[in-house]
Amino acid sequence: MSGKQNSAVGEQSPAGPKKATKAPKSESRLAMIRRARRINRELAEVYPYAHPELDFENPFQLLVATVLSAQTTDLRVNQTTPALFAKYPTAEDMAAAAPEELEAIIRPTGFFRAKAKSLIGLSTALRDNFGGEVPGRLKDLVTLPGVGRKTANVVLGNGFGVPGLTVDTHFGRLVRRWKWTEQEDPEKVEAEIAEIFPKSEWTMLSHRIIFHGRRICHSRKPACGACPIAHLCPSYGEGETDPEKAKKLLKYEMGGQPGQRLSPPPDYPGKPAPTLGEAE
Repeated sequence: MSGKQNSAVGEQSPAGPKKATKAPKSESRLAMIRRARRINRELAEVYPYAHPELDFENPFQLLVATVLSAQTTDLRVNQTTPALFAKYPTAEDMAAAAPEELEAIIRPTGFFRAKAKSLIGLSTALRDNFGGEVPGRLKDLVTLPGVGRKTANVVLGNGFGVPGLTVDTHFGRLVRRWKWTEQEDPEKVEAEIAEIFPKSEWTMLSHRIIFHGRRICHSRKPACGACPIAHLCPSYGEGETDPEKAKKLLKYEMGGQPGQRLSPPPDYPGKPAPTLGEAE
């Protein structure tokens, strides 16, 4: 583990974060953009190892894993996909799957009947319309069964290196808390955030925000007192502000617990996730 990673994980100290200063109600758009870009820069220092938290080896695996991640955790998907890809390594294989056999494998991810239908449908479309390969264009990806704009952006950004914003629940929650937007609709959120940051930042910005939402800025009880960007947050105080109490709310590597990937990147400073059946 590098020193930079050590410092990132050790960012949460008993002394707490810098003193929070709420953004003024009359904050101009230019000031908001400057604050937003500063948050992104500081998150890059906290999470230099930010990455997609689904295990995958190619665009097809990423596409399938992302579809499976709906209404469940990335951890549960990662624990399920090794057996899935061992049995169905290609789109052609999955297109020919018996629904009941596919359902049995993906059952741990929930909503397994609907997900199996989507997986067989998208695999059939890949086989019949794209030569069995995942297309690298958003307009093609969203034609696949079970694939919406969010899933398409995940695949483009992490499977093809095409910049995209992943507006999941964490992303939407945080950008509203930070007053970057008031929109609730994911596509409108994506459009407004895209105007704030250069395209080259979109994919990594998404990873950093989602990392922060999962580890510190939680939905019901954000760990405000352990947040390294509290001084830039206009919503500081919505969660626990006592540094010691807030530190106990930290999750994954920030809280000394395993991450969500069974095979995390080499620079990940936390522990790999347990396989299915191991103590979690």
